[in-house]
Amino acid sequence: MENKLYNAVQKFIPLEGGREIMIETGKLAKQADGSVVVKQGDTMLLATVVAAKDAKEGTDFMPLQVEYKEKFAAAGRIPGGFMKREGKASDNEILVARLIDRALRPLFPADYHAEVFVTVNLISADKNIQADALAGLAASAALAVSDIPFGGPISEVRVARINGEYCINPTFSQMAECDLDIMVAGTIDNILMVEGEMKEVSEEVMLGAIKYAHEAIKPQCAAQIELMKELGKDVKREYCHETNDEELRQTIITELYDKAYAIATSGTMKHERSEAFEALEAEFASRYTEEELEEKAPLIHKYFHDDVQKKAMRNMILDEGKRLDGRRTDEIRPIWCETNYLPCAHGSAIFTRGETQSLSTVTLGTKLDEKMYDEVLIQGSEQFSLHYNFPPFSTGEARPSRGVSRREIGHGHLALRALKPMVPLGEENPYTVRVVSDILESNGSSSMATVCAGCMALMDAGVKLKKPVSGIAMGLISDSATGRWAVLSDILGDEDHLGDMDFKVTGTRDGITATQMDIKVDGLSYEVLATALEQARQGRLHILDKICETIAEPREDYKPFVPRIEQIFIDKDFIGAVIGPGGKVIQEIQKTTGTTITITETENYGVVDVFGPDKAAIDAAMSRIKGIVAVPEVGEQYNGVIKSIVAFGAFVEILPGKEALLHISEIDYKRFETMEETGLKEGDTIDVKLIGLDSKTGKLKLSHKALLPKPEGWVEPERKPRAEHPERKGNGERRERRPRKE
Repeated sequence: MENKLYNAVQKFIPLEGGREIMIETGKLAKQADGSVVVKQGDTMLLATVVAAKDAKEGTDFMPLQVEYKEKFAAAGRIPGGFMKREGKASDNEILVARLIDRALRPLFPADYHAEVFVTVNLISADKNIQADALAGLAASAALAVSDIPFGGPISEVRVARINGEYCINPTFSQMAECDLDIMVAGTIDNILMVEGEMKEVSEEVMLGAIKYAHEAIKPQCAAQIELMKELGKDVKREYCHETNDEELRQTIITELYDKAYAIATSGTMKHERSEAFEALEAEFASRYTEEELEEKAPLIHKYFHDDVQKKAMRNMILDEGKRLDGRRTDEIRPIWCETNYLPCAHGSAIFTRGETQSLSTVTLGTKLDEKMYDEVLIQGSEQFSLHYNFPPFSTGEARPSRGVSRREIGHGHLALRALKPMVPLGEENPYTVRVVSDILESNGSSSMATVCAGCMALMDAGVKLKKPVSGIAMGLISDSATGRWAVLSDILGDEDHLGDMDFKVTGTRDGITATQMDIKVDGLSYEVLATALEQARQGRLHILDKICETIAEPREDYKPFVPRIEQIFIDKDFIGAVIGPGGKVIQEIQKTTGTTITITETENYGVVDVFGPDKAAIDAAMSRIKGIVAVPEVGEQYNGVIKSIVAFGAFVEILPGKEALLHISEIDYKRFETMEETGLKEGDTIDVKLIGLDSKTGKLKLSHKALLPKPEGWVEPERKPRAEHPERKGNGERRERRPRKE
């Protein structure tokens, strides 16, 4: 009899198409504060959450750490590399972890400061199910079955539009036909987060996808609420992570609010404004002794920042319709652009909007330069890549730069999604394309500056971009008590921090290509969201006009120092001939011509890319390759090389790797008894004509004689009749055999 030492509880959530999701708890990882297994089909995620019992001294923020890890064993694979074990998080794992983090973080209580660690592991992987769409649900369910204070539950779903119809959590195989792919997170009442890519869809289509996703999120949240109540986890642990002084708070508000409001409305630049706020706070703190400040300084900073500075800036926008830098709510900061700034880069551009600046470069390479990835569910290569760098000096910070941050990976991925639909790939563009954005100044969306600078750099490099792309960062300030709200175009860094929503929208004149949205306020209506999207569209088009004033279309040709690539398509049967035994043929072509050659086999043909320093080198390599893949035709004339001499003729190479017999009788009109009489020797070149092709053996027959003028009075000699077989008559009938002697 099976002895169960656990008491598992399960909940089932129906999905469209007869599918279902199962949430199970009480079976695995029971020493964690909360743990669940989420299963769809054969895909399983184990999510755990553990929180410290108390906050560390001096912590005044939410120290949340989210990790997402895909185990190779989940798909029956062994990791590559020397170590043969899972290493640091891949870019994809970081991006999934960020999606979970952005949905969970706003829902922890504002005064809860204990460290919380959320870990989601992919432990079983159906190769056609996209596990990342289940990760947010798994993380939330682990919190739901714990006693950790949390304002959820939440869930995340992927919504795609396939042939004009929305679909929740589509399979990998379905994604090839979609024109919209977004991840949406929300509670049972509100949307929290949206991120994804599109193929120039309208604002209405995107809004419809968000609504459709929310209808799928609601039952997933309801199932978690039922599970929480069933386990008695609807009452969370008690905590006290803050000590407040209400008298001090009211003193600060009373004495400093009007002064802070005056600074907010002054229209000064970022650093001047920050210095003015810091001076105001320092002036108030100066009334206390050093001993008193040991206790009061953190509270003074908190009350001044949250209850004075932040509220003054928000109210100024709602009261006067004016921004921190004096702009109207829909006004874009001044923009200036420049291309071809770096003379040795294949493509370069500067995009500056207000106090935000990106210097972007484009480099063109071969197929060997493609970004390779070998992950649990996805293997392959990327022809187009984009990297985003955010050094500390861009915000005037005096600190070291230590590797690539998760934020840099996330912002770079958003910019890549924005540009990728417009970058020609595959047969349209043989180059591998890499964009690098270095942020030199930042005060308001540097990821959108990356999109704009990257677009211009691509056109400066001569990449045949289908359409120019621009991006804009938007914000929202709202007051639920009065019902007032204001949508802000091209937000500043301060407006990002103090706002109720920030979202980024990129696209062409014809539609949206990517979006990222974080909503920080409950009860945001779709009407407000629709208004914000329309204002974003107008701002995006304004920025696009500024880009096109600098560079409206790609260069007609690549710059002179850009290595060239030519591409041809060959029959799959010829791939082996071009490569040669052990790569001998292709290596010899590369060595003698100074080129780099790559061959990719597709379902129907082979793609050959020849990458060289100049046209002469590429032409030489192309000539060799075309010779190998060419099919000899009867009647064609060739200039061949004699490879060997035999008693009855010579073998002539008419195309690379293709030899044919030039019989001694086809060398000249006069008769030769031996090959020595012809004067031909190995290595000689000779013009020949292909006069025959044996359909059974495939052997080629050549003639040099056919290219010579016939001697005067020449008469073609009659062929001698074939000797008759003794058992056949002249008419070919079989003779009667004589009786065999016994």
